[in-house]
Order: sequence, then structure tokens, then C-alpha cells
Amino acid sequence: MKAIVVGGGIGGLATAVSLRRVGWEVQVLERAAEFGEIGAGIGVMPNALRALEWMGVADEVRKLGTPRVSGGVRASDGRWLIHLPEAGQERVIAIHRADLHGVLLRALPSEILFNNVEVTSVEELDADLVVAADGINSRLRAELLPDAPGPAYAGATAWRGVAPGPFDLPITQTFGPGGEAGILPLGDGRVCWYVATAAPAQASLDPVELFADWHDPLPELVRSTADVLRHDIYELPLLPTFVKGRVALLGDAAHAMVPYLGQGACMALEDAVTLASVDGDLARYDAVRRPRTQAVWKGSKRAGKFGIELRSPLGLAVRNFAFRALPGSVALRGMGRFTSWQVPAMPR
Repeated sequence: MKAIVVGGGIGGLATAVSLRRVGWEVQVLERAAEFGEIGAGIGVMPNALRALEWMGVADEVRKLGTPRVSGGVRASDGRWLIHLPEAGQERVIAIHRADLHGVLLRALPSEILFNNVEVTSVEELDADLVVAADGINSRLRAELLPDAPGPAYAGATAWRGVAPGPFDLPITQTFGPGGEAGILPLGDGRVCWYVATAAPAQASLDPVELFADWHDPLPELVRSTADVLRHDIYELPLLPTFVKGRVALLGDAAHAMVPYLGQGACMALEDAVTLASVDGDLARYDAVRRPRTQAVWKGSKRAGKFGIELRSPLGLAVRNFAFRALPGSVALRGMGRFTSWQVPAMPR
């Protein structure tokens, strides 16, 4: 059986690795001139690490990433709102997106990878299975589901970068009025960071000014980063199906979500392993993945309501009090709703 994966990002490469593991012949088509990944850091959550274990690449991810045993949530003035127990943080790995992409790329033979390939229609592709892993603005999704809604602005913009350091910091998420930030330390002393604020699309904003009075070292991280990426945050409204005919939508092409649970790339890794686990049974793939990813999509949306979207002093005070009153062990159990995913059983 032959599969063609359209898109050479993390989701597309993970799909190729996974399908080859169960015996599929695979080709990966990427429209860019080179295979690569831009961005900053990613937190590999326990569910994503299980997917990488199944693919056989988790050990390399551990070597390149930074397993942390401490972390928590802070207010913008620096007060700790919650500390997460060390035992619950051991399997959260901070890694640069480019490093994770590189691990997956090295797991594939070069002869199945094709760049500079522009795919505009499924009809161009001769394969038993076509995987549309071509991102939130997927051309194949638009062709297959012409009546489905396209991406919608989610009301926030974000900046990301890698500060040179060296720093020695825990994984941290910070909430403030109408904004949030995150710190993901890398093993070589660099720090991946992001800051985000609720704002109109394409608003003229300066992150250095916006976050100048937030707790240290966030202002320093932003100021010391030479290459800062800005992205207005878009989401894909819920789709009625992830499959049509011989085509499966995967990753952001199927369920692009706001980033407030840190599960976007993790969902793509789950998708890839599930598609291989059902051995190309697309009805089963849709039945398994759509409820799971759409539940996480909704959870991410709710997290934004109590995070980046809060501005009123009363709302902020209530939210911060609730965090401080919540035991870390209880918080971890709440996170387990999203991170307890297990690899589906293989078909006979």
C-alpha cells in the first residue's frame, strides 16, 4: 500500500515515520525549497512522548531536549500562583521545534522526501492514501470540504524567540491582564519564550513595551532576542469530518487550535500514530481522532477565557486566588485529561 503525505512539517514527517513502521510505502511532498521548521520552543507533553516512543525516536528527543523537574504558573508581577510537583514534570521535555523536526527527518530515508513540489489537487496524486498535513491554510482541505469554514482570527497575537542566555530557569507560564507568557529552557542555556496579548489582527504593537513591567527575566528575554517571530493567532472552526475518500486531514489542516494548552503539535503526533495504528482505516481514524482533538480544541478555547482574555481587576483577582488555592497535585490531575492519551492498539 502506498501513501503520499502532503506537507513536510512535524505532523507530515511523523506520519511518514509511523506509516513506514507498519509497512506502508510512503512519499513526502513539501512545497518549500528545503525541509525545515521555523519557530521557537515546544513542550513535548507525556501524550506526545508516548507517540514518539511508538515511532522509535523518543530517546533522541530526550537527548536533544531538556527534561525539567520543576515549573509552575506565575502572575505578571512575579508571584507564584501554583507550583507543579516535580514528579509530574519529569516527562515534559522542552525542545526547539527545529530539533524535533530534525529528529523526525533523520528517521526517514532521503529518497522518499521531495521538496519544491506544489500540490494543488488530490487528483494529481496516485496513492492508496493521501495525508493532507499542509497546515491551517490547507489547499487540500479547501478542495475536499469546500463548504467547511476556513481559518478564523482568534483575537490574539504572539511573539516567539530564543534568547541566547545562558539562563537556568524552570518551565513557567505567566498570566497578566490581557496577556500571557511562557518560558521553555533548552539544555545549552538558551531559552525559548513566547509572549501573547489579546489584540485586533495586524495591530501595531511592540512586545518590548507591552511586557516591560512583567516579572524578570521576561523583559530581558524579549530584549535580548535578535530574531523575534510574530504571529497573529488563528484557529480552524470544528470540521464535520477529517476524511473524505482516500484522503485524511492531519494536524493543523484538521484541527488548528489556540495554543493555550500547548497541545497543537502534540495532537499532530497523536494523529500520525493513530493513522498508522488503524492501518489506513480512515473511518476508524475519523471516529477516534475527531472527538479527541475537538475536545482538546475546546479545552484550549476555555483556557483562553481564564487566561489571555481576562482583563478586569475582579476577574484577575478571582482567577489568581483560584490558582493559589489549587494544590499542585490537583492541577496535574486536571492536565491529565489532555495528557493521559495512550497509543491505540494495533490491528491484528
